[in-house]
Amino acid sequence: MFVIQQKSNKPIKLWFQDESRFGTRTISRRKITLKGLKPVGIKQDGYKNFYIYGAVSPKTGENFFIEFSTVDGVCFQSFLNSFSKKYTETTNVIILDNASFHKSKKIKIPNNIVLFFQPPYSPELNPTERVWLHLKNQMAWKTFKSLLSVKRLVYKLIRNIDNSKISSLTSYDYISNSFNQV
Repeated sequence: MFVIQQKSNKPIKLWFQDESRFGTRTISRRKITLKGLKPVGIKQDGYKNFYIYGAVSPKTGENFFIEFSTVDGVCFQSFLNSFSKKYTETTNVIILDNASFHKSKKIKIPNNIVLFFQPPYSPELNPTERVWLHLKNQMAWKTFKSLLSVKRLVYKLIRNIDNSKISSLTSYDYISNSFNQV
């Protein structure tokens, strides 16, 4: 158990944060075939990509996504600043992985954000991973003429996920049960 020392009387909101790469390379998934037959699908190699930084609140399904060209401290700082400006009315506890750029000494954490790091090498504890899986499953076996066409599809998929879907994807039992304890 931990206690958050608040600087204000704002309500506390729990978030999980992660980044994911999207690009022109075909996402392959399993296909049902006869025994011994390999699945047939058009596959495209490609090295053009971008990253989506996202934060989700499992309790409400609220979400915040923003695109960047890479994963680094500069982009993460920009993400934190944008997130902080959008959610000014709450103290935002964000649980995230141990990526080195998350812990850079150059990062200035906004006053309404508290960062908690999950144990190393445990992506299964971060429910945001399920949002990425959901998006990428919808993109499986698709080919793209350009990076712009990938972006358009990703943006469309994100816009079409409502809060109840995000909540259902991200509400692990251990998270839901903790809400009941508070």
